[in-house]
Amino acid sequence: MSSEPEEEPVSVLQRFEKRLEGLVEGAFAKVFKGVVHPVEILNAMQREAEAHKAILAGGRTLVPNRYVIDLSPYDHSRLAPYAAALAQELAQSQAEFIGEQAWTVYGDVIVEIERGDGLDTGMFRVTAEVYTGGDVAPVHQSSPYDQPGGPQPGYPPYDQGGGYGPPPGHGGGGRNIRLVSGDGRTYPLQMGSTVIGRGDQANLRLPDVGISRRHARLDFDGAQVVLTDLGSTNGTMVNGQRVSAVALNPGDMIQLGTTTLTFRVDG
Repeated sequence: MSSEPEEEPVSVLQRFEKRLEGLVEGAFAKVFKGVVHPVEILNAMQREAEAHKAILAGGRTLVPNRYVIDLSPYDHSRLAPYAAALAQELAQSQAEFIGEQAWTVYGDVIVEIERGDGLDTGMFRVTAEVYTGGDVAPVHQSSPYDQPGGPQPGYPPYDQGGGYGPPPGHGGGGRNIRLVSGDGRTYPLQMGSTVIGRGDQANLRLPDVGISRRHARLDFDGAQVVLTDLGSTNGTMVNGQRVSAVALNPGDMIQLGTTTLTFRVDG
């Protein structure tokens, strides 16, 4: 009986390659002949995380959680049909790598794949940054869920309680949490998860060609609503800023495609 210890970068890369094999029924293997390979991108993302470490109070190590991958025009056009799936796999593997190093991130790891017009075929560029989610829009003035103490390893800083104003222990059942569209339509939010998109799998379907089939998800735990982009093609904006995951404030404006929804809380 021998238990082999996992080697940090290698095991993450091996799992990533394994998932790629099963993704899109092997289409990836054909697409990547002669173009940049995702494992090279993941390697570069790991190096960027290593290069941008910052030591926080208490000795924790903060690393970037948002990675923008610029691909050459040729590579980008070849990979376009798989970009969202690839971004999701890269983000998951990077999150695993960061977790194994016991590093800290703000919010979720997000990967965006974009076209880099100055790049030759086979070349790519990785830009890494610390993206603080709810703090990107004008910093929320003493909003109730900006928790002291900073981020925790692998979890967003808003996963630690807080809420939209009722006293502790009163739950969220009495309040009217909803989204209101620009034309006045109202979409009440229930406890649990609500997927927004234009496909059959979405709970909240919006007839907007700029919206992905599964575009974003709202998670309401009775205290707060967290909006998460699901690797959508055109991204999700809150108050004019692109977001990966953010806890919503009453009055926040969410933009998906050409649709604008205002987050409302009453009661």
